[in-house]
Amino acid sequence: MKTLLALGVLTLTSAMHALPAAASCSDPRDAPVVSGKENLVAAAAAHYGFGRHNSIVGTWLVSYGPGGEAYIQWHSDGTEWENINHPVLTGNICMGSWEVIGPHRVARNHFGWLYTGGLLSGWFNETETDELSEDGNSYSGTNELKLYDLSGNMIADIPGTASATRITP
Repeated sequence: MKTLLALGVLTLTSAMHALPAAASCSDPRDAPVVSGKENLVAAAAAHYGFGRHNSIVGTWLVSYGPGGEAYIQWHSDGTEWENINHPVLTGNICMGSWEVIGPHRVARNHFGWLYTGGLLSGWFNETETDELSEDGNSYSGTNELKLYDLSGNMIADIPGTASATRITP
């Protein structure tokens, strides 16, 4: 019995050492050797696609053309939230999701409710493509705002632009 138990432990131990040690988000055997705090932070930012200079994540003051200003928070989980300077009774809070579509480029899909006289009258969908500046402190882009009534009929299709400045802590 002792021999059988010892053989089982030996087999299990051998199997564990034969398995590759790559059970993380990346294979450490493929990672470059990095030392120093700044280099480690830069390597992590490059690997995960975030970091102050290559990500839109953060809080921004945005100017829209043909009109309007907003505060937008872009979150690292691919969601975003906006508070625009429209009257509260017409709807001024909206949210959506975003994704990286290229170097320094993101696309967002954004939704909100429309109100007339304080009563729900429809909803909107805004799609936007933005390009982040090289220093990561501004972005600009184009958007398309589609307004719908409560039955889902499109009542307007409005092209526009956006330009933003990062609000730093």
